Amino acid sequence: MADASASTGQSQRKSFFQTLELDTRLLGMIGAFAVVCIMFNLLTDGRFLTPRNIFNLTIQTVSVAIMATGMVFVIVTRHIDLSVGSLLATCSAMMAMAQTQVLPGMGFELNSPIIAPIAILVGVLTGAIVGAFQGYIIGYLGVPAFIVTLGGLLVWRNVAWYLTTGQTIGPLNDTFTLLGGISGTMGELGSWILGVIAVVAAGFAIVSARRARIRHEFPVKPMWAEFALMLVAAVLILGFVWILNSYDVPSRVLAQRFEASGTTMPEGYTEGYGVPYSVLLLIAVAVVMTIVARRTRLGRYIFATGGNPDAAELSGINTRLLTVKVFAIMGVLCALAGLVASARLSFHSNDIGTLDELRVIAAAVIGGTALSGGMGTIYGAILGALIMQSLQSGMAMVGVDAPFQNIVVGAVLVLAVLVDIIYRKRTGAA
Repeated sequence: MADASASTGQSQRKSFFQTLELDTRLLGMIGAFAVVCIMFNLLTDGRFLTPRNIFNLTIQTVSVAIMATGMVFVIVTRHIDLSVGSLLATCSAMMAMAQTQVLPGMGFELNSPIIAPIAILVGVLTGAIVGAFQGYIIGYLGVPAFIVTLGGLLVWRNVAWYLTTGQTIGPLNDTFTLLGGISGTMGELGSWILGVIAVVAAGFAIVSARRARIRHEFPVKPMWAEFALMLVAAVLILGFVWILNSYDVPSRVLAQRFEASGTTMPEGYTEGYGVPYSVLLLIAVAVVMTIVARRTRLGRYIFATGGNPDAAELSGINTRLLTVKVFAIMGVLCALAGLVASARLSFHSNDIGTLDELRVIAAAVIGGTALSGGMGTIYGAILGALIMQSLQSGMAMVGVDAPFQNIVVGAVLVLAVLVDIIYRKRTGAA
């Protein structure tokens, strides 16, 4: 009798989760992230969850998260890219050289408005060309991605060194550095406007998805569940904006701004930093990559090829060209990550992007991307990047040595793969 009631309860719980279409893996990742944050907040006497640290944690995550969205496509197609950190360095070096030597040599001032767009274009083209070149070797010449990108890890790191002759290049263009984080933010009002727009967009997306399912006669969630999801999204978005707005700009910086405008700062005046422009770039990348993955033919081909490469090729998909496209996208994202990383430092350094390949692959895998191919999500990779950065930031605040930090990161990567294997065996996933 007890067994029967237990079986009934298990069936009801299963039915409940199926009805709400809750992603148990995503819930587990969110739970793990919450545990990490609470643990480090206790170990640091409440310093980990302060607005200042959350702001810094956010801007530190951006460059890895941008590359992690591209690594999802790479791993989904059953490849790997070990060269992302080195390619980031090459793109960063190209952008830095364009700003400080090439364009000024053509008569442009360093802080000319045209410097930043041209430099970014140079970096993006560099990333796309290098990525497509590596994809060509993999797709058309048949050299395994592991070997090609392992070679790229050595080649592009040292190409960056030769481009700058081993020197630190800076300072960079003021407009360019706005995308680095603390030097470029939306301010309190702009951040609240962005938050409201994001809440409206999230609600519209939920309603549109529900209507689409009804139109195609698919089962839908209960209305209360949809409203609850909207409420949770609104709380998370507005709560995030509130936290970033709570990190106040130093009074001396505000005083300088008022002096530059010829006015006096009011007594007791404060102003929050708000949402960094680099986070806006990450949001834009995430939206575009999600649309590509879910709404375009390219995305369908990527996941079909990852699920069964032979069947995909027999169905008419040009898997070789697809490989070139996937690695070209990865190259472009490395360039954007290099933009954020060098802008945050306000200069290019030789060690920029070091070990980022480990962090990017770990973020994608922790985020649920299957190394066997065919499965992965953009939002999962971003959450994985946030978990990785939280671990490193928390360990640094506690006083853990850098070598041991890398030991922990490596162990977490292996553990994530083990959990993925166990999860797929239990759920019967491919």
